[in-house]
Parts: sequence; structure tokens; C-alpha cells
Amino acid sequence: MAEMKNIVVVGMGYVGIPCAALLADVDRFNVIGVQRRSKRSGWKIDCLNRGDCPFSGDEPGLAELIRRVVVEKGTFRVTDDLSVCKDADTILIDVQTPTDSNRIPQYVSLREVGARVGKRLSKDTLVIIESTVAPGTTQNIVQPILEGESGLRAGVDFYLAFSYERVMPGKLLEYITDFPRVVGGIDPKSTELAVELYRHIVKKEITATDVLTAELAKTIENAYRDVNVAFANEMALICESMGVDVYNVRELINARHDRHMHLPGAGVGGHCLPKDSWLLRFGVQQYGSRTAGTEMIALARRINDGMPWHMARLVEEALAEREKPLNEARVTVLGIAYLENCDDTRNTPAQGLIDALKAKRASVIAHDPHVREYDGVELTNDLEAALRGSDCLVIVTKHRGYYDLDLEHVAELMRTPVIVDGRTVFDARVCREAGFVYRGVGKG
Repeated sequence: MAEMKNIVVVGMGYVGIPCAALLADVDRFNVIGVQRRSKRSGWKIDCLNRGDCPFSGDEPGLAELIRRVVVEKGTFRVTDDLSVCKDADTILIDVQTPTDSNRIPQYVSLREVGARVGKRLSKDTLVIIESTVAPGTTQNIVQPILEGESGLRAGVDFYLAFSYERVMPGKLLEYITDFPRVVGGIDPKSTELAVELYRHIVKKEITATDVLTAELAKTIENAYRDVNVAFANEMALICESMGVDVYNVRELINARHDRHMHLPGAGVGGHCLPKDSWLLRFGVQQYGSRTAGTEMIALARRINDGMPWHMARLVEEALAEREKPLNEARVTVLGIAYLENCDDTRNTPAQGLIDALKAKRASVIAHDPHVREYDGVELTNDLEAALRGSDCLVIVTKHRGYYDLDLEHVAELMRTPVIVDGRTVFDARVCREAGFVYRGVGKG
């Protein structure tokens, strides 16, 4: 019988939980998750140790997997005690790596976890960074911390690799198991060990490379998508200004099999896209050539960050058509999660919209069927309560339930029938026939 391997996954979020659960389902692995017991996230420890999934919304297969590995197999548990790293054969680090208002990476959690793991690091342990980082971070920041705290040498006494996640809420398991994986180690042995680990859970091709190439691939991949979304958003603004529907234009373009114009919308959210371009730029500035330009990705970020403010302008224009000043209006924001049918609010474009509306002294209430709590705005899970007496309904997130709204009933609940659609949930003609003033991103 093969020897049991002990795996520790630090960070029980959208990356750490599904990865830990998948590894725990491998017969020869025993997995311990580590989560800080804070007021905001400490409840996850008890939730997971009961065998329950902490995420709201659609996550196919995850609840069943967690229950199986916790309750039936007993191969997965969660603690707030990092001393479990002393007995680990492999340690995965999955902490958040945000940027600040100056677009500089904030590695508070990464540095802290690196130091605490380093103090407990044993010889021959494999450490894998799964958190997205600026290119150059694994070797220039994480490796020195681990070596300094442990007194061990990377590539000799322990092994170190970077392997980025590609997860998305709503498809957490699928995007781990059914997407190609990139693994970059600081040396051939580190790479080999990391590839061997992921072969247990990844069904698609696993590509081995060096650590810096892997870090660049992650940030460039997300910058690529951000730039493409920004192009779609700018074209939407152009079409609006010329009285044309951008979705008709997009359909004509994408009729060619080798064209794929992305969807415009109310803004770009999530943990990755709003900050990974800045991580890329920071890595280039710190460890690359000063002549390397990052103008395109910076411009894309400005365009995408501006979309929630454009939504606020559409709200003001639509209300003006009904002679309702924005500073006297009650506005209902539908959707706080950044992505449909999930509860992830990180960098949600709804926040930019709420800030813009409040700056113009509008009264704002928000509804989301999946989000439990959110600071900075009145939030309810009661849709009728959110709509009652409202002067404008603004769709930021295309949760499934919003497609089924009865517009006649919505009009009865609202004080002023106005809709601003940031995700093309409704048909403009149908809305206008129901008596609504309608505005939509890219709908000229």
C-alpha cells in the first residue's frame, strides 16, 4: 500500500477549497486546510469541518465532494493552526494578493504566511505558490522568506514552484480538473514534483516550464482578457453615441469564425482581472527592462474601471426623461456579486456604481440572491422590497432569477418605471412597450 502523503493548503477561498477537496479525494492524500479565524472568514472553518460548502450560488459537484472527503472519507479537515505544516509533504499557498490604490501589490498575507510556513518547514517539503503574483515574486520575495525563516536552501533542502489557478466562481472544480495546467519550478526537481502532484487531479495537459515564465503566463493571460473586454466596452460607447446597438455589430463581426469580439457590460470585477494587469506592470518595472511599455494594459484598466460611472450617467439620463432628478431618486441595484449566480463580491463593479450614485446624492438599495452581507449599501434578499417605491432599476449582475422578472408587476412596484441594463438581460423593445424608460450599455 502506498504511503499516505500529508498536504496542507493555506487559504480557504475560491482556489484553496476546491483544490484541497480534490486532493483529499485522492486515496493516498490526507489534506489539512488552514484558514485564519477572523470575524469575516473564521466561520468557514466550522462550516467546512461539518462537511458543508461555504459558497452560495451554483458550484456543480463541490458540495458533494466536500461532504464526501470530510464526512465519509475523513481525509479533509480545516484548522487555524499553521503548526500542521511541520508534518507536510506538500504545502500549497492560496492567499489573496490585492493591489492598493496606487496599483502596487500588497503582499501582507503572502509575506506573513511565507514567514510562518518557513518557521515550520521540514526538509524535502514541496511548497507551491498558487496565488497570482507579479512576475519575479516567487524567487525574489517568497524564496528568500522561506529560506531565511527555515535555514534551508530552496532546490537543495526543500522544493519550490509556482502553478497558477484559472478558477471562476460557478465552475471551480471544472476549471481545475478540465483546464490545462502550467507548472514552473525554481529547478527541475521542484517542477517534477509539482507536476506529479497535479497529475492526480488535472485531466488535461500539464506543461512544465520555469517559474518566471509561469508567473508571466498568468498575468499576461488575464491582461489579454482585460484588454479584449475594454475594447468591447469602448466599442459599446461608440455605438451608443451613434445610435446603434453594439450587440448587432458584435454579431456581424463574430459571424467570421476567426473573430471573437467580447461582451461589453457594466464593468469588470473579481479578484483577478482588475489587478493582474497592475501585477504584470509592477513585475516588469521591478525586475524587467525600464523600456518595456505597459500603456495598452493601463488604458484597458481605465476603460473598464470607468464603466460603472458610465452606468451612473445612464441612470441620470433615463431619470431625466421622466423629469426625476437623481438627487431625489431611489435607485435599486440588482446584483452585488461581480459574476452571475455566485456570491463573490471582490472588486465588484456594483461598488463603483454605488459610489457614483451616492456622489450625486441618490438613495441606493441593492438586491442580490446570493450575497449574505455587504458593507456600504443597504442590501436585501427580498426583491419586492428592493423594487417597491424605486425610481430606477439598474442591472449590474445577470443572476438567473432576473431574467424571469414580470415587467408589469415590476412597474406596479416601482414609483418611476426606469430600467438601466448593464448586462443586456432585457429586450429594449419589450421594456419600452411595458412603459419603461430604457437605457443599456451599447444600446444606441
